[in-house]
Amino acid sequence: MSRDNEKLHIVMFPWLAFGHIIPNLELAKLIAQKGHLVTFISTPRNIDRLPNLPPNRNITFFKLPLPKLHNDLPQNAEATTDVPYDVVQHLKSACDALQQPITRFLQSSKPDWIFYDFVPYWLGSIASQLGIKSAYFSIFTASLLGYLGPSPVLMGEDPVRTHPLHYTVSPDWVPFPSTVAWRYFEIMKISDGITHNHSGVSDMYRFGASIRNCDIVAVRSCSEFEPEWLQLLEQIHGKPILPVGQLPSSKNEDENENEMWQWMKEWLDKKEKGTVVYVAFGSEAKPSQDEVDEIAVGLEKSELPFLWVLRTQRGPTDPEVLRLPKGFEERTEGRGLVCTRWAPQLKILGHESVGGFLSHSGWTSVVEAIQEEKPLVLLTFLADQGINARVLEEKKLGYLIPRDERDGWFSSESVADSLRLVMLKDEGRIYREKVKEMKDLFVNKERQEGYINNLLDYLKAHTKIQRGSQDE
Repeated sequence: MSRDNEKLHIVMFPWLAFGHIIPNLELAKLIAQKGHLVTFISTPRNIDRLPNLPPNRNITFFKLPLPKLHNDLPQNAEATTDVPYDVVQHLKSACDALQQPITRFLQSSKPDWIFYDFVPYWLGSIASQLGIKSAYFSIFTASLLGYLGPSPVLMGEDPVRTHPLHYTVSPDWVPFPSTVAWRYFEIMKISDGITHNHSGVSDMYRFGASIRNCDIVAVRSCSEFEPEWLQLLEQIHGKPILPVGQLPSSKNEDENENEMWQWMKEWLDKKEKGTVVYVAFGSEAKPSQDEVDEIAVGLEKSELPFLWVLRTQRGPTDPEVLRLPKGFEERTEGRGLVCTRWAPQLKILGHESVGGFLSHSGWTSVVEAIQEEKPLVLLTFLADQGINARVLEEKKLGYLIPRDERDGWFSSESVADSLRLVMLKDEGRIYREKVKEMKDLFVNKERQEGYINNLLDYLKAHTKIQRGSQDE
């Protein structure tokens, strides 16, 4: 059999959220660099919005139009960033309606493996029926999956969590001391994901079925960072758990020519080294107007220079458009810069004047902060962010802004005090040092390559490659 015939063909289908699409794309690029073929499936608009890629003949993008269901989705809405939070469940319903076209694609393309996300939980069963190996690829950490628990619990067959309060403590199946759990206000914000929602399937059920129906679980993690959680996953699921590394973001050189970046860089160049707070909450997290007011006044009170990337709307149909407090921009002129459009986050974090990152603790942002050695101040909003923040807090990699445990309220004073503690004070030195200590663990190229090699070795060992005999 020739070397060409030993190539794997892997299909990847991430959930329609850029916090999921981008890590899948980073994994696809690493697999393709090893000479294997990747077909990356998403909707036409999502694929068109991907960052510019260097030419790679081993990655093919397959555009799958999103079905229109009862006009529940706004026109051109193909990702979570395009819709308000309460419309995301309709996006999940549209994703579920892709079962038949994806099945037809798999029947015709006959890949060796398919990597799928938690929303299309049905793909593991379809792959099995077609004789295709499947991997549930979790862009979430092993600690989140371990905390969520066994499939029977997630799928409602063993209902041990019957009240939101049950999500605020460490569960019985975690055998080691841990503070990892949602706070009450965090779980209440995402309670629609626990129960049956407008999509007809709860997020918890999707997680459970995704893991139950796959051949392996691939996790965006590394064994040096959370070994106890990876070991727990193997115990509770009884199948191979393969960490694929932290998948640090690739630096896109095209951004150097971006007018937005040049404007920001000129502003940052005028600031002293390590003094600027970078503020950003990702593509999905959107604060309330009251929260924006407290953050803004907190930035004022901190007296630190800041660059704030503020997302004012989730898609053009979002009725709640966020506004800055009256007079805020005038009072902070010269000291602060507010951007309400896309911004090159990795470039900003890499600038020497940036000394800290006020973040929602989305994992891609966490990896990028560690990649650029920027200490984290954490303000969570939804989804996995609360769990991530607890993990980071345990490891002294991030400082959580104090909040009311019931309703999540925080004050402008707590914002200002937290920023000054992490960036300036002696008691915050541990956060500044820990993020530097952890950098090599997260972004070491040889370590990352080792995880990809281990993954591919497993995939090849458990794949019967028949193309050679078929072609003869």
